[in-house]
Amino acid sequence: MTAKMIPMRVLLADDELIARKRLARLLAAIDDVTVVGECDSGVAVLERVKETGVDVVLLDIQMPNLGGLETIALLPEDGPLVVLCTAHPDHAVDAFEHGAVDYILKPVEGARLKKALARAAARLAERTDRGPVAPAFHDVPAFERLAIRTRQGILLVDPKTVSHAVLEGELVTVVAESGSYLSDNTLNELQERLPRDTFERVHRRAILNMEHVTRLEPLDTGGFLAHTRGGQCIEVSRQAARELRKRLRLR
Repeated sequence: MTAKMIPMRVLLADDELIARKRLARLLAAIDDVTVVGECDSGVAVLERVKETGVDVVLLDIQMPNLGGLETIALLPEDGPLVVLCTAHPDHAVDAFEHGAVDYILKPVEGARLKKALARAAARLAERTDRGPVAPAFHDVPAFERLAIRTRQGILLVDPKTVSHAVLEGELVTVVAESGSYLSDNTLNELQERLPRDTFERVHRRAILNMEHVTRLEPLDTGGFLAHTRGGQCIEVSRQAARELRKRLRLR
């Protein structure tokens, strides 16, 4: 492994015992890696993450009841990193949009697994180096502006004018009253710096300024379609819709 490799606690998740045993055998040959458990379902992963310190989850995509992609969506934002291990190559785009660190095809090879864990180690190191989370925007002076990294430079925007931000492909589009901007910032970075009293993470791919919402249209999925005063429509997931109903005191 690289010199930057740091100790990692790894959880194995696959509904096939032989696949878990292969991963465990490969991990045993990698320094600074400790296997903290094995799970045969996404539900078990969510429970184990609550109970045991986990840095990285090696996660299969197709599992009974709760698949790998659905499991990632239910993990906490500051939870373990995920490396997907699957026999199906056609889910890679969705995997990275869900925040997976890497995507490995079965049968997993030792060298490929080491490379994936090196990426996870680098990401964990970034978390450590980042230090304390910066104060939320509403806790700092009013003359502050939201700095959006674009390919044309740093754009300074009044956060009150931002309607929403959505992940489209590999880049985030920030929509404000002054226009729409492609940003190199991640949604997580933007969410940390936007006022928490008005901005909601309404979907894994969207942040929404509730001050700009004029109507919530119920969907058959249990979520909403949020209509903004700028004329855009933003999907609100079922889970986020439940939280919004509580905040809006709706039944």
